[in-house]
Amino acid sequence: MSHFCPAMRHLYELDEHIERLLRSAAMAKIKPPFDKECIRRILIQTVSASKCRKGSLRYWLSTGPGDFQVSPSGCHQSALYAIVIQKQSPSNHEGVKVITSSIPIKPPQFAVMKSVNYLPNVLLKMQGEEKGAFTGIWLDGDGFIAEGPTMNVAFVTKEKELLMPDFKNILSGLTAKRALVHAQALVKDGILRSIRLSNVSVDEGKSAREMMLIGSGVIVHPVVQWDDQIIGDGKEGPVTQALRNLILEDMKSGPATIRVPVPY
Repeated sequence: MSHFCPAMRHLYELDEHIERLLRSAAMAKIKPPFDKECIRRILIQTVSASKCRKGSLRYWLSTGPGDFQVSPSGCHQSALYAIVIQKQSPSNHEGVKVITSSIPIKPPQFAVMKSVNYLPNVLLKMQGEEKGAFTGIWLDGDGFIAEGPTMNVAFVTKEKELLMPDFKNILSGLTAKRALVHAQALVKDGILRSIRLSNVSVDEGKSAREMMLIGSGVIVHPVVQWDDQIIGDGKEGPVTQALRNLILEDMKSGPATIRVPVPY
C-alpha cells in the first residue's frame, strides 16, 4: 500500500513498497507479470486515472485466473491488481487501548512476508475490538512483543530511549523504518537519548513512558492503555506526536527519493 499526498500530488514510498512486493512475491514463488518499472508505471497511471488526490493505493500480485485448485500449476498467467481508495474521514489522533492477544502469531517465514494471508491479522484485530480495544498485540513464541495486525509497535522508555521490536520475525514496516530515520533527528535535538531495536518484554512495554502504533494505515498513533495498564500519564507523548508530524511533513515535502509525482 502507498499513500499519496493531496497537496503535492505525490505517491509516498512507492518504490520501497514495490520492492517489498517483489521480494514477497519471490518468497511466495509468484512470478510477476511485469518487471518493476512496468509495475511502477501502471500504479502511477492508475492513481492519475482515478483523479483521486487524497487516499491510498493498494495493489496485489496473484498467480492469476485458474482452476481453483491448491496448486498454482493451473494458473497460466500471473496478474497485478490495483485499487485507489479515497480518504473520506479526517485523521483521528486520540490515544487508544490495546490488548494482549491470544491469537497465534504467524510463523516467521510467513510473518516477514507481505501477503494476503491475513486471517490471523483479522482475528487479532477483531479480538481487540470485541474487548473494547482498538486492536490486539501479538507476542512471539518466546513471549516478547511482536506487532499489531497491520502495524509495528514502538515505545519510549523512562530513560528516553526509543525501543522497537526488531524485524527478524515480523514484517519490517516501511513507515516504521522511516520513523527510525526521523528518530535520529530527535536524538540530535535531545528529545530522545537513543534508539534500540531488540527483543522487548511485556514488562518493558507496559512500563514505558510512551507507546505507539506505526504503519501506513495509522501513520504514528498513540496507545494510552495496554490491557489494564495505563501507559505513561495516559495521554499522547511528545515523541509520538513529533514522529507523526515528521512523517506527515515527509509525505508533503520529503526528498524526491521517497515521493513520486503523479501526473493528474
